[in-house]
Amino acid sequence: MSATGRSETAVAVGRIGPPHGRMWRPPPHAYFVGSAVFHYLGPAFAVLLFARVDPLGVAWLRIVSAAVVFAVWRKPWRRLAVIDRSTRRLLLALAVVFAVMNSCFYLAIDRLPLGTVAAIEFLPVILLAAAGVRSGRNGVALAMAVGGVYVLTEVRLTSEPVGIAFAFANAALFAAYIVLAHRVARNSALDRIDGLAAAMLLAAVAITPIGGLGAAHALADPVALAAGIGVGVCSSVIPYVCDQLAMARLPRATYSLLVSLLPATATVIGVIVLAQFPTTRDLIGVALVIAAVAVHRDHAAANPKRQTTSAEPMQARGAVVVSDAPRSGP
Repeated sequence: MSATGRSETAVAVGRIGPPHGRMWRPPPHAYFVGSAVFHYLGPAFAVLLFARVDPLGVAWLRIVSAAVVFAVWRKPWRRLAVIDRSTRRLLLALAVVFAVMNSCFYLAIDRLPLGTVAAIEFLPVILLAAAGVRSGRNGVALAMAVGGVYVLTEVRLTSEPVGIAFAFANAALFAAYIVLAHRVARNSALDRIDGLAAAMLLAAVAITPIGGLGAAHALADPVALAAGIGVGVCSSVIPYVCDQLAMARLPRATYSLLVSLLPATATVIGVIVLAQFPTTRDLIGVALVIAAVAVHRDHAAANPKRQTTSAEPMQARGAVVVSDAPRSGP
């Protein structure tokens, strides 16, 4: 082939290939779908694992297996060695929240349907949004969210008060997670995933006094150990990484709207994996929470001049902005 022919072929190939030499990337919505599915698929499998390991032991397996994956992948101790004291305190606080929040979550889903716990989990999202942006729209969203949670919990307050208590404790800790995780994501001393990896490594230490004993016998049970690792990867690695990849490219308002589908996702997974068929009352409660999350307006949406075309990275699903500090979750 002549030099001219080779040149024409190269030009033709350049036109067919990705613009500016970039590789094709999945759309950000695909990352969100992956996060949504795995965020509750992992806990659904954890419920099945409760027959072999108690809930606190499962929480230990989840966090420790995720910490091992992040340690091999990101080597977070290198970041811990060079950050300042205040950033270390931030990571330690997030680690403690990871440990206690996951413990409460598993103790709750051991007693209540997955969809119910997921819906209660989103109540702080609406509360934080209402506190950050006092508007009629957020007032309606808050009323729907409270009504939905009331419908879901009123009957179970007498039959499963301990489960309800753990579900609300998990929801409160989820609010703390929203705040701390977004501070980690915005910290200039940390890469988004490196900060998450460092916090998960510290969480493995924090969860050991809580669930280490409960998981001890699972270390000699290959099936339980493999299942625990699977829960960790499904619940704490894939969803959090997908969140980062989605939030890097999705506007916050779009992400908040997509988040409204998560209680429904949990309900569907509960039906498919756990045969937890919701009652009509459950469906009404979940629908009210979904509508509340879809209707609520966060601080960034209320101040469009401050919202960039690419959303600020956030760790937590349903992350909202409340004043300058708590600007931000399975």
